[in-house]
Amino acid sequence: MITRVATILLFCLSSSCLLKGQTISPRIANYKIQVELDVDQKTLKGSQKIIWQNISTDTIKELRFHLYYNAFKNDQSTFLKNGGRDGFLSNSEFGWTEVFSFIDSDDTQLVGNSYYDPVDDGNVKDQTVLVIPLASPIMPLGLGEFEMEWKAKIPKIMVRTGYNKDFYFFAQWFPKLGVYEPAGMRYATKGQWNCHQYHSSGEYYSDFGNYNVSMTLPRNFIVASSGDLLSKRDEGEMTVWNFSVEDVIDFTWSCSPHFVSEQRVHNGVKLKYYSYPYKTHFADRYFNTLSFTMDYLNDHLGPYPYPTLSIVDAPLHGIFCGGMEYPTLISSISFCFLPKGVRVAETLIAHEYIHQYFMQLIATNETEEPWMDEGITTYYEGRIMDALYEGNRASIDVLGFKVGNAEFNRTEFFGSSNIKIAPNTRKSWEFEDGGYSSISYNKTAIWLKTLEGLLGIEKMDEIMKEYFLRWKFKHPCKNDFVDIVNEISGTDMHWFFDQVLEDVLVCDYAVDYAWSVENEETGTYYSSVIVHRLGEMKIPVEVRMSFEDGSQRLEEWDGEAPSFRFSCNENSKLVSAEIDPDRKIYIDKNFINNSYSIKKSKSIKHYFNRFLMNTQQALEAFNFII
Repeated sequence: MITRVATILLFCLSSSCLLKGQTISPRIANYKIQVELDVDQKTLKGSQKIIWQNISTDTIKELRFHLYYNAFKNDQSTFLKNGGRDGFLSNSEFGWTEVFSFIDSDDTQLVGNSYYDPVDDGNVKDQTVLVIPLASPIMPLGLGEFEMEWKAKIPKIMVRTGYNKDFYFFAQWFPKLGVYEPAGMRYATKGQWNCHQYHSSGEYYSDFGNYNVSMTLPRNFIVASSGDLLSKRDEGEMTVWNFSVEDVIDFTWSCSPHFVSEQRVHNGVKLKYYSYPYKTHFADRYFNTLSFTMDYLNDHLGPYPYPTLSIVDAPLHGIFCGGMEYPTLISSISFCFLPKGVRVAETLIAHEYIHQYFMQLIATNETEEPWMDEGITTYYEGRIMDALYEGNRASIDVLGFKVGNAEFNRTEFFGSSNIKIAPNTRKSWEFEDGGYSSISYNKTAIWLKTLEGLLGIEKMDEIMKEYFLRWKFKHPCKNDFVDIVNEISGTDMHWFFDQVLEDVLVCDYAVDYAWSVENEETGTYYSSVIVHRLGEMKIPVEVRMSFEDGSQRLEEWDGEAPSFRFSCNENSKLVSAEIDPDRKIYIDKNFINNSYSIKKSKSIKHYFNRFLMNTQQALEAFNFII
């Protein structure tokens, strides 16, 4: 008992005075983990000390843990059934986690009363949520101190975690506490645990805390990890690596005997790149994009508060672990056979670094509201990549064929099989018939860019910076974001969010017809433009009329009626009309029907010009589809 208390106190001190002094996060869930990797048996043996802070005025009578590896325990788990991956693993490749000891500060063994709770779907074969009733409740604003012993079988590489050959990636690898939400936090009307089963769609939700993690593994292995390396010592044929990181929501690591690393420093942050030898030539591409992205977010939102950031460029046989974000560690994917102009590596590194802000620093519930991390991240990905690679070539620039990043997001969304499949408010596991990516990622990015168009880039930047500063190291929800938009814009924007966020409406405005008739007595021209609202969404929009003498007239339309006519008398003939000429309404489904040019004559030249115009529009449509 005395030894255990001393160890816990030492943990507190080594975590920079966990319970005293000023910290940048609430430090609710804190872990000191020791784990040993058995590469022959493909197992982890772990022990962890947990200090959990009850920030509520509730008395806590149980703890709830995520056991993510149990998603791979049998082919009837919710993850494997709903993800369409049942039968993907053989019996020898399944993974699992078993907790065989859980002791409180009074030396009471609690594991005997623990049970699994399939809280979302009632699937009794799913064991990804473990409930441990407490012998001594944690009092309001009190601390709980516990020691846990566990063992895990590592699954053959799956989405985000596992092993293949001698490459290992450990994400969601240890028993991790859920989030206790007091009344008034997010949607909680009374205190509750938020600890969902592990679903194949959607990701994670955790509290902030400090981590001190020691990994014991064969001496020839190299470790890439969250946090900073404190020490490394050899013990016979094994090496113990000790990492520490503060004020984060998770801890992830990877290892392989084939890793080579390269390190650079940008804005005082140590950037570490880990890859197999055949991928080292990607280092400059990663570092250059990452440096630009760091500067952009530093200027537009605020500084990155951690001293390190590690990049793991997974080998081809570890590709399922690539393209993911974790606190101070990013996993990416690169392909040597692709030309440099296909910017997969650059796009991924920008996207995953942005997640350090929208998922890590602003710790939204990725499981329940995936648009709040994936969608906002995709929006900034478009802004950053299109700023880095000017000229609409951020995603692809090969042999004269160019595609911008924001443009690519439009293509992915409007090219999906059903753009009305679900609203943005759907929980991640409720996308049973598809649409998770196109809705959570692409649609969100598109309507955020539309919001930018309506309010202006300066006001949008002000909104996003205030959102970041107010909610970093906290758990906001949809309502908190909408409230800040309304506050900073000075306008009630619920009419907008009701359409783009809560509903599945389609936006499509078009110029149907335009003409101009000369008044021979006055020499003036009477001109008219008919515009149509072809979709259900109603957004204020501008219409630009262009005249033969080069003059222009900009009209405003509330966009509500199915059709509307603009008419005017001018000294010059109308030659063309365009709705939303500045592309502010980026969620408009079809840009091709946004403009109309008036015919000049019925001559052969007229038909030839018409043919050229139609050809150009067809090519634009083809480029849009691609």
